[in-house]
Parts: sequence; structure tokens; C-alpha cells
Amino acid sequence: MMKKYVYVFCGTISLCLGIIGIILPVLPTTPFLLLTAWLYFRSSPKLYQKLMDNKYFGPYIKRFREDKAILLHAKIVSISLLWITISYSAICIVDELWLKILLFAIAIAVSIHILSFKTK
Repeated sequence: MMKKYVYVFCGTISLCLGIIGIILPVLPTTPFLLLTAWLYFRSSPKLYQKLMDNKYFGPYIKRFREDKAILLHAKIVSISLLWITISYSAICIVDELWLKILLFAIAIAVSIHILSFKTK
């Protein structure tokens, strides 16, 4: 019984991180949404169904599960926001060179990761 509540709690945290990942491109949205679906499936059929019926997250999860693909629009928005955010941070906020290099390395790695998925 306790396991169910832990899964629901972790699933909800994962969902929140996935939503934050939509806004902050450094956080990956897809893994968090997939983890949420897995946790809800094992703990609460009602929450799982609500997630899958959600007009934003349901199709996103289903599409990724079936095709392992990301919409072109989602790729463009994700990579654009990623580079805008990282560039602004590296140029206007961060003073240390090593941190600027780290930020751009993260942007490159995340861009490669996003681009490695098929485009739908």
C-alpha cells in the first residue's frame, strides 16, 4: 500500500519536472513524462488515464512511445529556447570562463540529444 503512495508522489514530482522542462530547455521533458506514465501506471489507473487523456501530454507520450520521434516544431522550439537561454546566461550573467564553456557544452550536448531522435 505504501509503495502506491510513493509511486504517486514520485510520479507527481516527475510530472512537475517535465512541465518545468517545457519552459527550461536544460531540463529534459520527455524522460520525465515517460517516468510519470510508468509510475502512474503502476500505482493509480485513474491518474494514468488522466495523464494519457490530457490533450498536451497524452499525445506527446503516445507519439514518443510508438515512434521514438519528436515533432519538428517541438525540436525547433526546444533548441531555440535552449540556445537563447544558455547564450543569455553565458554572455550576460556568468563571469567565469570555465562556466561559460560548461554552459555551451551543455547546450551542444542537449542539442545533439534532441536532434538524435527521429523527426515527425
